[in-house]
Amino acid sequence: MRLLQRYILKEIVRNFAFLLIVLTVLLVFVGIVRQAKESGLGAAQIIQVLPFVVLSLLPFTIPATLLLTVCVVYGRIAADQEITAAKAAGINILSLLWPSFLLGAVLSVCSLWLTDQIIPWAVGRIQETIAMALEDIFLERLRSSHHVTDKEHGYSISVMDVVGKKLIGPTFTYTRQGGEPVTIQAQEATLEFDLQKQEVILHLVRGAFGIPGQSDGVFEKEDQPFPLSHSIPPPKPRHLSIRKIRSDLGELRRTISDREHRRNVVMALALSLNDIERLCQQDLIDYGYYQSVDRAKAAKLDTEIHSRLAMSTSCFFFVLLGGPFAIIRPRRQFLTSFLLCFLPILLIYYPVVLLMMNLSKTETVAPAWAMWIANGILLVAGIVVLHKVLKH
Repeated sequence: MRLLQRYILKEIVRNFAFLLIVLTVLLVFVGIVRQAKESGLGAAQIIQVLPFVVLSLLPFTIPATLLLTVCVVYGRIAADQEITAAKAAGINILSLLWPSFLLGAVLSVCSLWLTDQIIPWAVGRIQETIAMALEDIFLERLRSSHHVTDKEHGYSISVMDVVGKKLIGPTFTYTRQGGEPVTIQAQEATLEFDLQKQEVILHLVRGAFGIPGQSDGVFEKEDQPFPLSHSIPPPKPRHLSIRKIRSDLGELRRTISDREHRRNVVMALALSLNDIERLCQQDLIDYGYYQSVDRAKAAKLDTEIHSRLAMSTSCFFFVLLGGPFAIIRPRRQFLTSFLLCFLPILLIYYPVVLLMMNLSKTETVAPAWAMWIANGILLVAGIVVLHKVLKH
């Protein structure tokens, strides 16, 4: 790499790192406040989830930060007449822009890796922290009052003592669907929090159970699940890896196909036997509802895959537009160039992305090409601006 290109790349990397830290620090507090509000985390838990929140915000801060960086660097060197001096020396403008294009391509790959691997991992760690916090709160309530009751879910737990994470002499009472209370007593028990199923599993050891109107029984080990008092939002598609999304999408499509096949078989059999009652079965009546629900889920998952790929490459397209634009409008006030470049992106690019995303989720358009329309607009705009830079 020649001296001039090394100098430009060094300036871009240095400014990008500084601006990324500043922007991430500003946004991380918003993420922390939202996470704490949704999950009821304390100060200690907030400190624990802080690194994971930072990682989950990076894919959203990198494109805008990179655009601001190229506006700063190329706007300054253009205002200092360095671009004019380079052209007078016979240096092609593209040779000055390719360090930013290279960094944009690298960051696009990094953004895809972050959204596909790091964010699901970070969300998993955040959920583990929430589970540990819920476990500590639950054990502390038992340790202080020796009794916990949840009337909404119809269960109560009483203990003689709590040693570490072990319940001594627990008595678990819950109401079955028939309305009959069931009481289980054990020598000891431990708790396991399952956030995916939104439940707590009580692992009971050596005890007995009693059911009104039925004989009592004893057991050596028994697992008794009961719902969480505070539900945790289930992971969204954007918190899953592409491999997991494709696996879930394959299962949904097989379910849709199998349901359609069973429905066709039942209808063909009913029509051949002139069995009108079979055509009025509840399964056939509910067929359209379940098919529409599963198709909507499949469309959302398919849209998530293609939107993730398209949004990750926005780093490169932002640079393709921002670098030449900053050269055309050489200003020392880099914020002016950034705003002039970012406002059309904010008013056109993101609305188009949201529009195509909503249309794809409703199966109006195919996400395989619809999610790339916004990038195509940036590509055309970038080529037009780059042509003006090369021509003049």
